[in-house]
Amino acid sequence: MSLTPMLVARASEEGFVPPGPGDFNLPPIGGGSTFDFLGQEMYAGVTKPMLQLVLGAALVFVFFRVASAKRSMVPGRLQYVGEAGYGFVRNSLGRDIIGSKDFMRYVPYLFALFFFVLINNAFGSLPFFQFPTFSRSGMVYGLVLISWLVYNIAGIKAQGGLLAYLKHTTVPPGVTGPMLALLIPLEFFSNILVRPLTLALRLFANLFAGHLLLILFALGGEYLLVHGAGLVKPVGVVAWLMFVLIAFLEVLVQFLQAYVFVLLNALYISQAIAEEH
Repeated sequence: MSLTPMLVARASEEGFVPPGPGDFNLPPIGGGSTFDFLGQEMYAGVTKPMLQLVLGAALVFVFFRVASAKRSMVPGRLQYVGEAGYGFVRNSLGRDIIGSKDFMRYVPYLFALFFFVLINNAFGSLPFFQFPTFSRSGMVYGLVLISWLVYNIAGIKAQGGLLAYLKHTTVPPGVTGPMLALLIPLEFFSNILVRPLTLALRLFANLFAGHLLLILFALGGEYLLVHGAGLVKPVGVVAWLMFVLIAFLEVLVQFLQAYVFVLLNALYISQAIAEEH
């Protein structure tokens, strides 16, 4: 949906050029320097996704601050929406996953994380923005680093120290003998090293692929309608219809990816602080 004049002009002047990862490398606002990274030109400066991160955090804070400013027994619309959002995260992503004993201390983090990811995903469908913030992998890895620190620190505190936590995380219960020499490195690799990477890739890849499809069908349909001849033009109409359908599907994906991302965070916290492995 990021139909910039540059992309449309590129399609009309050079023939149809399919979109690719370079279309997600947005130039810095107000100009900036460039540098080469693995053969691809990269920009240095403040970019649109950076501003969207700040704006997303501000929108979440302001909305829930306003929604909770004048609380009453009979809630107004804003208070009702705020309480419903909080209750959804508290119950389905906090209590049901982490457990009723320890979940409340993690609810503020899960609550802020869910709506922060959700609004940044929704930027991909909102007019003017039309770019999902987390379709840039660097943004996701920064967020996942925070999550990695949260659930590992929670586990270290709950298990009584780093060594106890590593034992809890890497030693499968009931396994003894030579098998431990094989399983402990695998468990460490899977739970400590690979888990944050898969968490990041799941969010990034879904948003990246969805937005890439939107650009493809939008530009492809435009090119076929404008430059196609004969029976090719109706294919452009079909491409535009696919664009509309995928745009609606993306709204659902944006919500589901925010939900799954926070659900997995809650699950990792639950596993880290569990009394039994």
